[in-house]
Amino acid sequence: MITSSTARIEDLLQTGVREEVYPGAVWAVGDADSTRASGAVGLLDPDRPNEPMRLDTVFDVASLTKVLAVWSTIGTLVEEGELDLHAPLGTFWDEAAGHPLARATAHHLLTHTAGLALRANLKNLYGTDPQDIRDGVLHEALHRPPGEAVEYTDRAALILGYLAEHLSDQPLDRLATDRVWRPLGMTRTRFGPLSATEAARCAPTEYDDTTGTHLKGTAHDFSARLLGGVCGIAGTFSVLDDLALFLRHMLAPAQTAFGPTWTKDSLRIHTGTLTPARGLFWHPAPGTDPAEDVWVHYGFTGTGMWISPQQGRWAVLLTNKLRFNRDREALTGIRNAYCASAIS
Repeated sequence: MITSSTARIEDLLQTGVREEVYPGAVWAVGDADSTRASGAVGLLDPDRPNEPMRLDTVFDVASLTKVLAVWSTIGTLVEEGELDLHAPLGTFWDEAAGHPLARATAHHLLTHTAGLALRANLKNLYGTDPQDIRDGVLHEALHRPPGEAVEYTDRAALILGYLAEHLSDQPLDRLATDRVWRPLGMTRTRFGPLSATEAARCAPTEYDDTTGTHLKGTAHDFSARLLGGVCGIAGTFSVLDDLALFLRHMLAPAQTAFGPTWTKDSLRIHTGTLTPARGLFWHPAPGTDPAEDVWVHYGFTGTGMWISPQQGRWAVLLTNKLRFNRDREALTGIRNAYCASAIS
């Protein structure tokens, strides 16, 4: 990667530290062969000025779980012939049969067009028992008919996680580890809660009233915490190097995991004339031209992954912006500027 681009990225991310968009950030840009440039800026925690953010910092990656654990394992099930994306769920999944969800397909879920309720709202609707939550989510009325509109909802990934567990007869954390993370060498990627040793190396997120501390090693996402740390919505912790391995595999599959057909099919528009445009969980990066073939997925804690098969380039940006606040506007500007410098 050319030095001028690296300098622009470092200056951009340092600006985010100075303006208190986030305490710190780590980033990397690479291709199918390696990481071409990387860096770390700011602090792990503003209350501990002697601890800089490091390249090996562990992050709560939030909704990147949807890609790392759900999209990837669903891909293995599709490629092995265990799942037909376009089959109505009620035709092969007893838990969905006879309920409104029966009309939807896995393809609807992956494109956020299933017509699901827009908010998770799990505890208020279904209580705290995991089986009651599962039953409630799978049996809930639809917000609108499948295929009518693109509406992002966490429930899509939650249901796909349940589906992956059903088809594989494995819990989602074990499924992701066995089929994707371990084969790719992602040894520091796992669902929380993390051990005390691992949590000590974790970037803190939002203040938790129940514990009187900022969360470290415990998922920020309330749905993930409610479900014991493991669900399709969020709950995964990872490090920069592991995400680089995942994205390098997407560009040039070399190990046993999801294959090139799944990646190629996912990184194209599946929503026709509906807006916003969506691939399979991935979506076109804001501010990019479709001809540039740049795709992205974000995490609420302040994380993001970009990939462009056409350009043979990937990028990662990990921050713990929730350590400060939930305002999205400032981080959105930095993310878009980062994409412009990292993938071009």
